[in-house]
Amino acid sequence: MNRKLIFLNAVLLLVVGYAGYLMRNEVRAEKAKEAKMRNAPVQVTPPPPLAPLVDQPPVLATGYQEIATKDLFHPSRDSKIPVEVKPPPPPPPPMPALPKYHGTMNIGEGPMALLAIGNGPSQEVKAGERIGPFKLVDFNTVDMTFEWQGQIARRTLDQLTDHTIQAASPSGDSGARSVSSSPPPPVAAPVVQQALGPGAALPDGGAACQANDNMPIGSVVSGLRKVEASTPFGKACRWDPVKR
Repeated sequence: MNRKLIFLNAVLLLVVGYAGYLMRNEVRAEKAKEAKMRNAPVQVTPPPPLAPLVDQPPVLATGYQEIATKDLFHPSRDSKIPVEVKPPPPPPPPMPALPKYHGTMNIGEGPMALLAIGNGPSQEVKAGERIGPFKLVDFNTVDMTFEWQGQIARRTLDQLTDHTIQAASPSGDSGARSVSSSPPPPVAAPVVQQALGPGAALPDGGAACQANDNMPIGSVVSGLRKVEASTPFGKACRWDPVKR
């Protein structure tokens, strides 16, 4: 048994020795190769010849035209792209003819204006009401204010009154104009102004003014004083007791 162990140890010792011999040879070969590479002369390859530089053109402002016309932030900068121009909005429609004024009245429900559209019948219109396309905003004894599609039109009563007179001219079979043979109306006698004083008594103790009375405002007759007040329909005259 001891012989087998001795033989096995001898074999292992030979294997280890041979392996060490091979390793030693490899190390020597590597060192020789390294020493050879260090001692070998280095062959330097000459660099290739340099090519001459290309001449650069001078910088001009016209060279930036393409950059300016092709702006990425707004394509309309490009002069070659047609820009669509929106047509102008159509003009607003003209205001139609204002209603014609035929007078005012007040029957206890507030002042009303008598208006007509064109040659149509008169209508009773209060402030704030509409007649045709117009709205009567306000009116007084001097002028009227209308509203049409947000536009304000103010006209005097004289401008709204129709002053045209349509005279009838009947024609016969022969086409000649006939002349009216009616006599002209009689001329009225001139009115004579007199100091007439108070007229018919009123329920409140006053009196009405008489027509053709030329007594001045402020006159006192029989305990009554002549006064004049402004109303939506003009000046109004009456006699009030002096105690007022």
